[in-house]
Amino acid sequence: MNAREIERVFLLDRMPEEIPEAILEQAETWLVEQGYFAPPPESTSASVEPGPEGRIRRVRLPDGSEVFTHTIKSGVGLVREEHERVIPSEEFRELWPLTRGRRLRKTRLRIDVAGQVWELDRFHGLDSELVLAEAELPAVDTPLVVPPWIGRHVVREVTEEPQFRNFHLARSAGLPGLED
Repeated sequence: MNAREIERVFLLDRMPEEIPEAILEQAETWLVEQGYFAPPPESTSASVEPGPEGRIRRVRLPDGSEVFTHTIKSGVGLVREEHERVIPSEEFRELWPLTRGRRLRKTRLRIDVAGQVWELDRFHGLDSELVLAEAELPAVDTPLVVPPWIGRHVVREVTEEPQFRNFHLARSAGLPGLED
C-alpha cells in the first residue's frame, strides 16, 4: 500500500482507565513487535532531513493470528509517505536479525470513537512508562475531536517532535532481548 499518512500523536501521562464500556467492548488489543533497519549513512547527518525509515513488524491479533509487514516511511511531522506490504512469516524471520539494537515492543489498543480510530500505545522495556495516542486523518484540515477520557491524560501533542517517532524510540531503546 502506498499512501500519505496524516497522523496526530499525543503524549499521555498514563493509559486511560476510564474508557467507556461500550467503546472498550469494541476495542482490539494488539501486541506489536517491530524492528528498524539501519538508516543510510547520509540520514544521520544533522544537516540532512532524516532519510526513509524501513521497518518490519509482527502484530499478534486478539484471535492469536499474526500479521507481518514491511513498511518504509519518509518525511517528518504531520504528513508522511508510507509504503507498506504484507510479508510472509519466513521473510520476517529472515529480516529480523538485521534490526538488532533497533527494536521495540508495545501493546496497542485500537478504539473506534464515532468513526475515528484511536491507537493507544503502551511501550514496554523502556526506562519509564511511555503511552502515546495516535489518530490518522483523511486530510490535513480534518478536525480532530479528542475524547475527554483521552484528553484529561494528554501532556502535549508531539506530532512534530521526532524523539517520539517509533523509529527514534527503537534506536534509543534498542531492545536486544526481543527474540531473534
